[in-house]
Amino acid sequence: MQSFLAPLQSNSPRLLRVGSRRWFLEVGAAGLGGLALTAAGSEQRNSNSKPKSVILFWLSGGPSHIDMWDPKPGAPREIRGPYGVIPTNVPGIQFGEHLPLQASIADKLSVIRSVDCSASNHTPITMQAGNPLARRTNDGNDGGGYPSMGSVAAKFRGPNDPDMPAFVGLANSWASDVWESGDMGSDFAPVKGHELAGKFAMPKGINVERLQDREQLRQQFERFGSEIDNHRVLDRVDRHTRQAYEMVLSGKVQQAFKIDEETDKTKGAFGKDSIGQKALLARRLVEAGVSFVLVSGAWGYFDHHGDNVRWGGIAKGLTPLLPRVDRTLHALVNDLDQRGLLDSTLILMMGEFGRSPVINKEAGRDHWTSVMSMVVAGGGLPHGQVIGSTGSRGGEIASSPVRPQDLAATTFRHLGIDLNAHWVNSGGRPIPIIQEGGRPIPELL
Repeated sequence: MQSFLAPLQSNSPRLLRVGSRRWFLEVGAAGLGGLALTAAGSEQRNSNSKPKSVILFWLSGGPSHIDMWDPKPGAPREIRGPYGVIPTNVPGIQFGEHLPLQASIADKLSVIRSVDCSASNHTPITMQAGNPLARRTNDGNDGGGYPSMGSVAAKFRGPNDPDMPAFVGLANSWASDVWESGDMGSDFAPVKGHELAGKFAMPKGINVERLQDREQLRQQFERFGSEIDNHRVLDRVDRHTRQAYEMVLSGKVQQAFKIDEETDKTKGAFGKDSIGQKALLARRLVEAGVSFVLVSGAWGYFDHHGDNVRWGGIAKGLTPLLPRVDRTLHALVNDLDQRGLLDSTLILMMGEFGRSPVINKEAGRDHWTSVMSMVVAGGGLPHGQVIGSTGSRGGEIASSPVRPQDLAATTFRHLGIDLNAHWVNSGGRPIPIIQEGGRPIPELL
């Protein structure tokens, strides 16, 4: 995990050169994707003053529902797999045997066993967008221009603190594990977490008091504006640069990344692996005012086709991975609860689809878009329940299907975003944020 945190805590050679013309251009015109904390977001924030946030854990590759949250102990071995089952602290609910910590807090979790992934593919597009129309098409137009849920949150909610970005991604493999803003525009794209801290460090030799002189700052903007003829560009640069100044001066971005300030007990609870350290950082980010954080431990690490591929099969590949995921969710839920942040933070843990009911000849399971399991926690929602079910073989939805658009509606409702809102694409067409009749999941109301 140090390989992920090292660039966050290092002294980057490309720190912002505050006050220089090049710095204005780098931060203002280029904008750092996701830096625009728009008026639309602040308007939503004013009408929903209580901070609300989302942490989405992306289990890249497709988590095996039968081996995790939807075990089939009565099925033949080729279906039930190599694991046994364990009871949870909610009577009647069982998990796979390698999730004992999650089982101990099942009263704080909702397990959805009936997620419809039929529109999804081996990318984050559909499920992170919460939109069955956002698909992998392999024609250069993947996603159809539709944005991710995080980008919608950035536009319509904005950050909980104006000195923080709205949407941050914590992922090593960006293109494979993070869906961005589509045609909504780069203003609402996620900020790359591994770049964020260094770019918002205060360079050596900069006099903070001098920068905080608002009159001098105004004069700098005016001098810079006289060099630019295109007023639309000037407006954009002015807004973005002011925001960048405020972020640098506040120091809140840098402070959020100082994981070393956590106690040894807290750091130990989250663990030293990639997903655990990113989860701890995600908590610090939402605590500091980020509205939406996406966490991916590693690219494709749940793609357990068999022992002949990189990530292995179920017994050899999934078994060592499950304790990390088990510990991470358990630690985050308890940590947020102790800090009084669990009700305001919605936690989602999911991947792009489930895996096939039958163990294949390579001791793994293949892609399965018919159904997936996922976990929901926090958000002030009712928990200690299982939502939906699959058949005896775990291969099809038997009750209460939950579609991607239902997941989006549930997420936006938590964030206080109007479910009837729309954005306008470059062609002037209004695009609803909820597609195909999505509605909040009834059991989570």
